[in-house]
Amino acid sequence: MATASSKRTTEPPDPMPARVDPCVAMLVDKPPKGRDWAFEVKWDGYRLAVHIEPGRVRIITRGGYDWTSKFPSIADDARELGYATMILDGEAVVLDDKGRSDFGMLQRAIGRKPSLHDPREILFFAFDLLYLDGRDLRRLPLSERRRLLESIVVAGRAGVIRLSEEVEADGEEFFRIACEHGLEGIVAKRRDKPYQSGRRPDWQKIKCVRSDSFVIVGYEPSTLPGAIGRLLLAAKKGEGLVYVGGCGTGWTYQESVKLRELLDTIVTDQPAVALRRKGAVFVRPALVAEVEFRAWTQDGKLRHPSFKGIREREDDAGVFEIER
Repeated sequence: MATASSKRTTEPPDPMPARVDPCVAMLVDKPPKGRDWAFEVKWDGYRLAVHIEPGRVRIITRGGYDWTSKFPSIADDARELGYATMILDGEAVVLDDKGRSDFGMLQRAIGRKPSLHDPREILFFAFDLLYLDGRDLRRLPLSERRRLLESIVVAGRAGVIRLSEEVEADGEEFFRIACEHGLEGIVAKRRDKPYQSGRRPDWQKIKCVRSDSFVIVGYEPSTLPGAIGRLLLAAKKGEGLVYVGGCGTGWTYQESVKLRELLDTIVTDQPAVALRRKGAVFVRPALVAEVEFRAWTQDGKLRHPSFKGIREREDDAGVFEIER
């Protein structure tokens, strides 16, 4: 009788996918209960898939774009893992001095020339393994995929590719501690489920602070010279965009001036949303703002929004979508 290893060598290899549409966690109000669930920290960065292929490494965004050039240190470290073919699912982050992921710091690091920052500043926390040496692992349960991942990206690894470790704890207790330490939240995953693309109840996210991505459709000038008073924001609804309010906090004066200079390069006289506002400057919907907020108002506007950073619209798979 053939062993599992000898049997595997006689099977034809699974074709390596050029891209995997990621599994996306559903937002829920509280952690699930039961031993079927595994818990991790929710990272605040860029969701990426690292494709290790013969002769090259590709780093693919959630929206399907090749951003290898933006993360050279991750690509270099991926070559050191010792496998000819592999797909890692995870998040690129920059950690603050307390070990918390900070999206604004990540943006500033990406925006600088590689020579101006430590190449080890941007880290990649791997939390899933989708393909390995000719085997498509997506049909395996999470527990088996994690076992294989942890044998490759071991806990405590010193490179820029690190393991997003599972936390053995009660979900509610872990969530409470995460919020007390200023983390964005936690993620819960069913140990017994295969990897399925799209937004799935098998993966759930519980946030300490609500945050999401919204399209920038314009701005209101500040009384300060060259700065922005408020960003005008929109969410996706069907095939179009709908205005969800303005955001006027979360940046320094210098950051506001740079943001206005950037937006002034994409000014348009055709607003992307049905909105009339005296003195507003409308822009093409090419950029996305990451925003923290408390809640939604009854008329569908963001309550107490605060700006965190800019994402590129080309990767707008994460833009908030209002159900019709």
